[in-house]
Amino acid sequence: MELAILERLKDIKDPEIPLDIVNLGLIYGVQVKEGVAYIDMTLTVPSCPARSFFAQRVREHVLRHFPELSDVVVNFVFEPAWSRDKISPEGVELLRSMGWSI
Repeated sequence: MELAILERLKDIKDPEIPLDIVNLGLIYGVQVKEGVAYIDMTLTVPSCPARSFFAQRVREHVLRHFPELSDVVVNFVFEPAWSRDKISPEGVELLRSMGWSI
């Protein structure tokens, strides 16, 4: 189920960078225990104003697509810190195709 959740999280786009949160490298881990999905994610900067947006969006999105879960807990972690090297090769190619120099 963890891989299915990770795949579904690709539906969620970053509000500033035109890339999904998985390929952007913001998702550090997904675990399901006793019907609860625990999602470790980071932000591009710790002071990101979209923190509550992401927490709510991730939780609602996962619960909508996985009704067998009783809850989703989003844990924000900042170690290791996010950097451009966290972007997946697919994400790098997508950004380059949109004219981003990365």
